[in-house]
Amino acid sequence: MQTIQIILSSPWFLIGWAVLMLPSLALTIHDLRTRNSHLMGLMKVVWALTVVYSGPLGLLIYWTTGRKEIRRDGLARRAFRSVAHCYSGCGMGEIAGLVIAVGLLTLDTIWVAAITFAMAYVAGYALTVGPLMQEGVPFRTAMWDAFLAETPSIAVMEIVAIGVDLTLAGDAGLGDVRFWSSLTVSLTCGLFAAYPVNVLLIRFGVKEGMMDPRRTHHGH
Repeated sequence: MQTIQIILSSPWFLIGWAVLMLPSLALTIHDLRTRNSHLMGLMKVVWALTVVYSGPLGLLIYWTTGRKEIRRDGLARRAFRSVAHCYSGCGMGEIAGLVIAVGLLTLDTIWVAAITFAMAYVAGYALTVGPLMQEGVPFRTAMWDAFLAETPSIAVMEIVAIGVDLTLAGDAGLGDVRFWSSLTVSLTCGLFAAYPVNVLLIRFGVKEGMMDPRRTHHGH
């Protein structure tokens, strides 16, 4: 663990991360604007944020599951689109929670975990409730559907992500490299931890998963 923390404390880790992430993000945005402009605006944001959080791994997930160029769709791809949707909102909430709890309030670990989890949950929840209501689903129905479909995924994602982040970052503050490098690692750990949960939720009909990108025609 000490070796990992030393690596994460090096500015070269974040520099290397930026070197990998920024071209991945540029390629994703270019593809979304040229070849896959038909995708819903929300999913474009989802894929961009997924790449911001997970760099080349986020790009790989988008490239193999979120584009109209995929040859076939199936449970595995639907689950990745579903977990990316959850991930984009939770990631924003988690980053905001950590910045507030650690950087502004300098709270103890238990409060950092609680506030970060709460903000990640609210952000992930809102990203599901909002689109449902835009489709005409009543507020109470949208809230209940989101509760059933997203709670297991968010819970697993955030327990893993926050646990990894607090373990790796230790007492690092906003001005420490390790605070930010640990955050990038922990977010990706949360993504992959929640993936099998989404597979099960879709398999058992608790959630539908995001639409096949070959069958969406928004923007045309």
